Amino acid sequence: MAKPILTLTTDFGLTDHFVGVMKGVILSICPQARIVDISHEVAPFAIAEGAYLIAQAYPYFPKNTVHIVVVDPGVGTARRPILVEAAGQYFVAPDNGVLEMIYSREKHLVRAITDHRIFLQPVSQTFHGRDIFAPAAAHVAAGTTPAKMGKKIMDYARSPLATPRPAGRNRWCGCVLHIDRFGNLVTNLQASDFPESRRFVIKIDGKRVTTRTKTYAEGRRRELFVITGSTGYLEISVNQGSAAELVGSQPGSSVEITLK
Repeated sequence: MAKPILTLTTDFGLTDHFVGVMKGVILSICPQARIVDISHEVAPFAIAEGAYLIAQAYPYFPKNTVHIVVVDPGVGTARRPILVEAAGQYFVAPDNGVLEMIYSREKHLVRAITDHRIFLQPVSQTFHGRDIFAPAAAHVAAGTTPAKMGKKIMDYARSPLATPRPAGRNRWCGCVLHIDRFGNLVTNLQASDFPESRRFVIKIDGKRVTTRTKTYAEGRRRELFVITGSTGYLEISVNQGSAAELVGSQPGSSVEITLK
């Protein structure tokens, strides 16, 4: 049998012990697991960014992969841990909207994880990645059936951050989902919704962007432009520079687009 695959997406960074400890918990329960890091550099508490990153990654993994997504500003509160079945894979995460893009793309089934016997005891109020999410995912990878984790629920959290909202005639308000390694501002504006034939104005943190290119090299140095990124979203970029530094934006920053 193929060794089970588990992935990790968190806002923990790599300075502390958190990621290593989660891997230790997984391997203690499912020693044959292959663990893949998607990212641990989600901006702290940036649920929409975590949603974006896992949504870009999961389609490239085989069936039965178990994804752990921990961006959890509500750790220790009444928010539930959940197990989601979608696209032939499994997602273990807090019930805070971090799986919104999975919900919007795929048929899915959501369960609240309520079998406390699989949790590490005592459960910390501040590190559910170690005590709840890692053991739950490891048990699924090791063969525990989802039904044993808990009952199906319908009142799981949804997030509006993944989709821009209309703000007037030919105008939409969106946000920055992610800032990549090169400083490109990845927005939640789907390129397919804004045809290249239309003129536009994008406003972000006091800046106006009116140029659209097909490649990064077409843009002028120190001049903001828009490009369709590999994930299909509009990105605000600078040729061989950082749009994030030029604009001063962060994940969650507001973006407004108007078609002319």
